Amino acid sequence: MSLGAAEEESSQEIQLPADIDWKMLDKSKFFFLGAALFSGVSASLYPVVVLKTRQQVAQAHLSSFKTAFSVVKHEGIRGLYRGFGTSLMGTIPARALYMTALEVTKSNVGTATVRLGVPEPTAAVIASAAAGLSAAVAAQLVWTPVDVVSQRLMVQGSHGSCKYLNGIDAFKRILKTDGPKGLYRGFGFSILTYAPSNALWWASYSVIQRLVWDGYGCYFSKTGEDRIDSTLRPNSKTVMMVQGVSAAMAGGISALITTPLDTIKTRLQVLDGDENGRRGGPTVAQTVRNLVREGGWMACYRGLGPRWASMSISATTMITTYEFLKRLSTKNQENWAS
Repeated sequence: MSLGAAEEESSQEIQLPADIDWKMLDKSKFFFLGAALFSGVSASLYPVVVLKTRQQVAQAHLSSFKTAFSVVKHEGIRGLYRGFGTSLMGTIPARALYMTALEVTKSNVGTATVRLGVPEPTAAVIASAAAGLSAAVAAQLVWTPVDVVSQRLMVQGSHGSCKYLNGIDAFKRILKTDGPKGLYRGFGFSILTYAPSNALWWASYSVIQRLVWDGYGCYFSKTGEDRIDSTLRPNSKTVMMVQGVSAAMAGGISALITTPLDTIKTRLQVLDGDENGRRGGPTVAQTVRNLVREGGWMACYRGLGPRWASMSISATTMITTYEFLKRLSTKNQENWAS
């Protein structure tokens, strides 16, 4: 998110737009526009998620290009959008929970840590990490069942004997076979995957953005460019560029660290119990053993390429879209200047 007064301590000469907190937002506009904007983002990135999922459940390693070619050859372009309708239906309420938890936690934790005497730059990192953690946990309450169903649809053209007509059919059959717990298969591991990943991403984003602005300030302070009354005032395009670069770098770091957890989580949610000799799906230990047997410990990094690309691109798109959304949703937009 954009840096505000908290940045002035480390970058005294850079003046950026003040951050928009939860109290400044028009909530109805925020959620309505957010649903529309993020649905478009999800649609554009969905094929990469399908490729990542296919690679993670495959018993043999295939490159992203070969996986994409195989999907298009045997299933057409529609194969890259298997389960998208189900995923989209879950994205809207999950995003609403995510954004609410994110903004409320970030605002409250940030204020509390500053009051405790924590320096503002450190408080910003702590608040960002706590916000990412709480947002991930809240979203998984909705997202895990959606993830289980959509991922089953993603891989049914290449894996397993179970064929579903659509998302509703998959939902009913999973519920009939395994009960409600079948829809929450891998929930605990999803929390272990996404909660640290989100906390790491938001904390990394806060730190990286600060470092980028420091570098920007050091460079342009020598040229005098964009300076007014001895103050460096970046325009809105520069602010967006720095946010995008910082988000992409944070996404890459998060993907590299958390991909093994994501691979295990995906297999837990996708593989059927009958294929593993037990009802109710494989255990974490069985999943890890299967992966190691198939390709050594590096098998846990299957899908890293698409996941790295997906997280970096989606992070860049998400943060710029999110900042744009917050600007559109402020109660008093006269407070913003480009």
